[in-house]
Amino acid sequence: MRIAIVGGGPGGLYFATLMKTLDPAHEITVWERNAPDDTFGFGVVFSDETLGSIEGADQVVHDRMEEQFARWTDIDVEFDGHAFTVGGQGFAAMSRKDLLRILQERVAELGVTVHFRTEAPDPDELRASYDLVLAADGLNSAIRTKYADKFGPALDRRHNKYIWFGTDLVFEAFQFFVKQTQWGTMQIHGYPYSAQGSTFIVEMHEDVWRRAGLDRTEGDSFPPGASDDYAVERIAEIFADELRGHAILTNNSKWLNFHTVRNERWYDGNVVLLGDAAHTAHFSIGSGTKLAMEDALALAACLHEHPTLEAALEAYQSERKPVVESTQRAAQASLEWFEDIGMYAGQDPAQFVFNLLTRSRRITFENLKERDAQFAARMEAEFARHQGSPEPAPAMFQPIRIGELELKNRVVLSPMDMYSATNGTPDDFHLVHLGSKAMGGAGLVMTEMTCVSPEGRITPGCPGLWTDEQGAAWRKVTEFVHARTTAKIGVQIGHSGRKGSTKLMREGMDEPLEDGNWEVIGPSALPYGPGCHVPREATRADLDQIVTDFTATARRAVDAGFDLIEVHAAHGYLLSSFLSPVANRRTDEYGGPLENRLRFPLEVFDAVRGAVPTHVPVTVRISATDWLPDGNTGEDAVDIARAFIEHGAAAIDVSSGQVSKDEKPAFGRSYQTPFADKIRHRVGEPAGAKVIAVGAISSYDDVNSILLAGRADLCALGRTHLYDPNWTLHAAAEQDYRGPAAQWPTQWAAGRRKPPTSRTDKIPPRLQLLREGADDQIQLRWTPSGVVPT
Repeated sequence: MRIAIVGGGPGGLYFATLMKTLDPAHEITVWERNAPDDTFGFGVVFSDETLGSIEGADQVVHDRMEEQFARWTDIDVEFDGHAFTVGGQGFAAMSRKDLLRILQERVAELGVTVHFRTEAPDPDELRASYDLVLAADGLNSAIRTKYADKFGPALDRRHNKYIWFGTDLVFEAFQFFVKQTQWGTMQIHGYPYSAQGSTFIVEMHEDVWRRAGLDRTEGDSFPPGASDDYAVERIAEIFADELRGHAILTNNSKWLNFHTVRNERWYDGNVVLLGDAAHTAHFSIGSGTKLAMEDALALAACLHEHPTLEAALEAYQSERKPVVESTQRAAQASLEWFEDIGMYAGQDPAQFVFNLLTRSRRITFENLKERDAQFAARMEAEFARHQGSPEPAPAMFQPIRIGELELKNRVVLSPMDMYSATNGTPDDFHLVHLGSKAMGGAGLVMTEMTCVSPEGRITPGCPGLWTDEQGAAWRKVTEFVHARTTAKIGVQIGHSGRKGSTKLMREGMDEPLEDGNWEVIGPSALPYGPGCHVPREATRADLDQIVTDFTATARRAVDAGFDLIEVHAAHGYLLSSFLSPVANRRTDEYGGPLENRLRFPLEVFDAVRGAVPTHVPVTVRISATDWLPDGNTGEDAVDIARAFIEHGAAAIDVSSGQVSKDEKPAFGRSYQTPFADKIRHRVGEPAGAKVIAVGAISSYDDVNSILLAGRADLCALGRTHLYDPNWTLHAAAEQDYRGPAAQWPTQWAAGRRKPPTSRTDKIPPRLQLLREGADDQIQLRWTPSGVVPT
């Protein structure tokens, strides 16, 4: 192949190396606009996994890199005068200049032509005269811009300001300094890259940056390679204690906003994107150089595994794009955490450190437990102490109160529509469904949305609580839960609004009924989506009747023996659609600004709260975002939660979306938890209201991690309980927990031990373990003289 590479950074040069080692007959030319010794930045950090792939691909490059590495396993965090060290991570870093030198030497050895200080020819000319054109031209890729209609790029400018420096202070580990200043929270991310120096990034929210006067040079234009001397001077003053008199080194150091780059497609014809031209991920979870070199590995392999260029590039995109998108989701969680870091300034120092380490959701409590058991044990002990618990236990098994209601643990069976009622009346299915989860250990089991009127149903199979007969059927369920388990049971009450009068989900989700339709209403005459009912705009008389229906249902819920009532104001049903500007276009006092859109949902909540005894907590489920450009956002959710809490909500159950069929949710593990986190820290915890996280939480490790980090007070799990009704009891067995928070029913006591698995005859090195100390963990730190175990 004749290959043109635009961009002589690590990604482009490494791709050239790999292609030449796979087939020396390839004719490869690289264009690089900068000089060979020009490089912006200081260090590059790699994971062990990436290094393993590099070693297998080109031993020469790997060995030369290995000679330059600084290695360590620790993360040091200094926060509010407290220092923490967490071990067992595994890092390798080197000078970016050394990495470029190694790759430049290697491509020269292999016969690759490199034109330094040279602009690449026009991309149209390149693609006409070469078999493959590789766009490795970075964040501001000219090739990506030229063919933007083909690649579909999206650049997301973030809120924080950051600046990249070096220093002759050699850090011994990955270093975080989190500093509370008079202007707000600032932080340093740093790591060593050689025996002579370290690299570090100073980051802060743009508001903090402006309050500190660091925007003084905002209008200045710096030539390539020049640095912001005023920034150097101010950072040296602000972080004088942390830098301990050492010099700040500069290299094109100026204030920037991070841009997340995404592309719908990574190739067009014979042009393909690699590295920052294709994608970026926030520096707080890894190196862009690492991702670019991983791209190069995959692309080189695909080109030699497939018979045609089209097939190879499609395979490259199919292989790498999902991996990178997963990394970007983790990076998004991490960068948003740092954007909101000031929100955590009041956290206990130990909890703050755990929160920081688990911010991307890729590292969990169990991960940390494997890496540093002592630190993990300290986290559990600190959490127990703050809960007033006499003994440490897994966080999910610490008791908690919602209002006056005490729960034995923090696991909630999330409301899930079963569509199995007859004329709104629950039957033995509901008894078994809810009773089995209560017997399975959940601290609180919640019914599906129980409708306040026949017209408030989603489908003909939805349960209700508008008649005494229905109340008697529900009492059968609550009496079983109370008699046979130590769980509590709550009822979620709601009205379907414009999403009503539809088929059962398994027969056609959101499809209007063909027979037996009933009229649906909403805040405005807008359908949920194409093919859905167009609702009638609710009148004042309609609203009054709905308030009456909610009130009567709440009273019946108390009479039926429910311990808690949740008002459903999420997922596009009636109250949710009043809250959303997507569904609510009214021009009266119930539409327009959020204050008005809250008016009717608050009228309903006040009526419910006033209709039930004070010892019965009333909670609210909300959609924290509409996942639409013109819809409610996470910031709106904070204001919505605040309003309900001010009116007496004992807890906010934080879900999202389902307000419109046009939504584009960012699905992923625990993807809704950041909304719960923000609500808990900004309004829930200060007011004493609890916050429930829900959404793709599936393991006890996720639950414990969320609770220990302070992102929520309880976790609601839905489908996980459908998979395993005894999930909570099994989670207790997996964690060797035995206590009141996870008591097995007497009849099942013989099964409380985890079943045995295949045996092993392997004899453990018992004497060796005794001599070395089985619980000792080797931690490695980096010093100018090399790696030092501690």
